[in-house]
Amino acid sequence: MNEHTSRPGPRFRFAPSPTGFFHVGGARTALMNWALAQRLGGTFVLRIEDTDEARNRPEWTEGIIDALAWIGISDSDEHFEGPHFQSANADAHIAAAQRLFESGAAYYCDLSGQEVQDRAKELGITGYDGYSRDRGLEAGPGRVLRFRVPDGITVVSDLVRGDVSFDNETIEDFVLLRGNGAPMFLLANVVDDVEMAISHVVRAEEHLPNTPKQQMLWDALGHAPPAWAHVPVLVNEQRKKLSKRRDKVALEQYRDEGFLADAMVNYLMTLGWTPPGAEEAGSEIVSWASIEADFALEDVNLSPAFFDVKKLTAFNKQYIKNMDAAAYLAAASAELPDDWDRNRFAAIAPHIQERLETLKDVPGTVDFLFWPQGEGAPPIEYDDAAWDKAVKPEWAAALLADVIAAYGAVGSWDHETLKASMEDLMVRYEIKLGKAQALPRVAVTGRAVGPPLFEALEVLGRDETIRRLTAAADRLTG
Repeated sequence: MNEHTSRPGPRFRFAPSPTGFFHVGGARTALMNWALAQRLGGTFVLRIEDTDEARNRPEWTEGIIDALAWIGISDSDEHFEGPHFQSANADAHIAAAQRLFESGAAYYCDLSGQEVQDRAKELGITGYDGYSRDRGLEAGPGRVLRFRVPDGITVVSDLVRGDVSFDNETIEDFVLLRGNGAPMFLLANVVDDVEMAISHVVRAEEHLPNTPKQQMLWDALGHAPPAWAHVPVLVNEQRKKLSKRRDKVALEQYRDEGFLADAMVNYLMTLGWTPPGAEEAGSEIVSWASIEADFALEDVNLSPAFFDVKKLTAFNKQYIKNMDAAAYLAAASAELPDDWDRNRFAAIAPHIQERLETLKDVPGTVDFLFWPQGEGAPPIEYDDAAWDKAVKPEWAAALLADVIAAYGAVGSWDHETLKASMEDLMVRYEIKLGKAQALPRVAVTGRAVGPPLFEALEVLGRDETIRRLTAAADRLTG
């Protein structure tokens, strides 16, 4: 595992388990490590902790790698190393356990889990009481190897939280090797970090309770512990920790729903951290270059961070709005069915860019342009609420008839001419433009909202526009 540890600079690691979809909280932690590794000229080490054979699946590993690549973390960058697999380092885990046993830092215990519980109940304590500490047991079937927690206090120096003290009396002699000889997570985690020369461990605060145990293991193995940093967890609207069972937390789901990677990256990095100058500027939307230059663990807020999907959506809308025209057209076109005319879409695409919240909104925003057209086409399915509201005014039928006559007579079929013609009618009816175009919009698109009406009519064309307006008029009067 240590073939790459000669690379200069600090070494940050991200160590997910391939047991499900990639959690947005994990993505945020990965990005923090990535930003620091890049700015400090260090290395981002990806380690797949795949020792839970019952839950691990190869597709989950691929999902992690693909999700990281989507947010800009991949082996195409010189700062990236991996993926390493924890299962490949099993011999080193066992060897480290043996060294701890030989040094007296660990001992074997033959109590079963039930026996530990029975003794605790009998003694009126919680957990394991150190029963086998001085029994001098050797390794044997069913015997676990436990770490001998020293007396005193363990102080964890945390770059986010400052010094955090743990009374060792509250920490029982924890298991390093199971009764079948398999290493526990805590041991494997520390040994891998030692082997890979990890200098910084940046992770969620839920891991903080394990940190004094891991720091003890670093010390017992003869190595200085890494710099620790525990960032706040993500919570939902009820301020409960984001849960895979209850909340939408899979990064892949947001990707598949049309969120942009840049928007997701920017938003995740503002959870618990505010870019310098964001408050004065009134916006937290900043480039990755700015994030990389400014992000500091010392500036991370200690409070749990609310993962607000509405705010993420607002970020995404702004990012779509700011996309380069060519990149936007390519990304938006990719969301369309294969048989939709790309040239027709290209004509309307610029007019919907500012209205999109996600790229998945594209087909539903412009679908009316690709419905069957011409004589014999099936009737439009109108949204009932939109239709009822649009035809309510007493002048609706008359206005629609006048629109049909006016549009049939215009010399040029372009959005400016079409708008001017409608404005002439609204003056005559003494109504505002919004009211004047309500019924024509429903008549042509089937609904009350959509792209700018006159640009849409220009793309739809004279013949199809008048055909749809006429069909609506017939419905209205018949």
